[in-house]
Amino acid sequence: MVVDPRLSINQATIKYADLATALRVTQDAGVQAIGVWREPVHEVGLDVAARMLTDSGLRFTTHCRSGFFTMPEGPARRASIDDNRVAIEEAATLAAAGAPGSTAVLVLVAGGLVDGSRDLIGARERVREAIGELVPDAAAAGVQLAIEPLHPMYASDRCVVSTLGQALDIAADFDAATVGVTVDTFHIWWDRDVLASIARAGAEGRIATYQVCDWKTPLAADVLLSRHYPGDGVIDFASLTRAVEATGYDRDIEVEIFKEEIWATEPLEAVRRTAAGFAAAVSPHLLESRS
Repeated sequence: MVVDPRLSINQATIKYADLATALRVTQDAGVQAIGVWREPVHEVGLDVAARMLTDSGLRFTTHCRSGFFTMPEGPARRASIDDNRVAIEEAATLAAAGAPGSTAVLVLVAGGLVDGSRDLIGARERVREAIGELVPDAAAAGVQLAIEPLHPMYASDRCVVSTLGQALDIAADFDAATVGVTVDTFHIWWDRDVLASIARAGAEGRIATYQVCDWKTPLAADVLLSRHYPGDGVIDFASLTRAVEATGYDRDIEVEIFKEEIWATEPLEAVRRTAAGFAAAVSPHLLESRS
């Protein structure tokens, strides 16, 4: 099977693989790029992780994930902001270590409502304020912060930013080179305004990363673990991918899957199945290819 040169494996898809294994199976499957998660990087240390990435010859696409700053001012919020600053430096280091074409993108998940709160509007405003604090650090490091809207079912506990439009409204206060958005099919496919929002994101130069996986019901008991290989569910990858491509987006495209059955699959086999699903469901709609 010919692997699409724009496919990137987000490390969450093979969650139980350590960094060395994730890099190896991505290479062995013929995939050219990887998005990594902070926890596996911390297990080996940033300097070691950067050397491993360089040795792999893979492009670096995103660093996942940071954010979680909806709490009111106080020690917890200060700790979160400080940790986000660390994540920015990690993203810059890893992007510099990746092969040519790597992108210094840090994915931000806003966080949910704090215990006892019903103030959704206020929580979103605290997200805006937190990003404002982080912008100077991100700009200095050459990192693009990518606000990721999550499906509304996660609004209470994980992410108060639920639509691409909401993410763009927050990003609008800041330079697009420093604050963009994550376009993730799992989270936005249902939105009647999604195509217009993608066009807006492109016009504003804010698509930092395009992530794909599929939606299929019934959802798992833990709805966080309900993602599927591209093509195994109901998402219209044709319209979404063509809309993203029409903006001029030409970066790598990540497959990010959270699903126990896929995590239990041997990692190399999971990457190969991911590549096959991507080739069938996403590749036919791409306008730009890497050489």
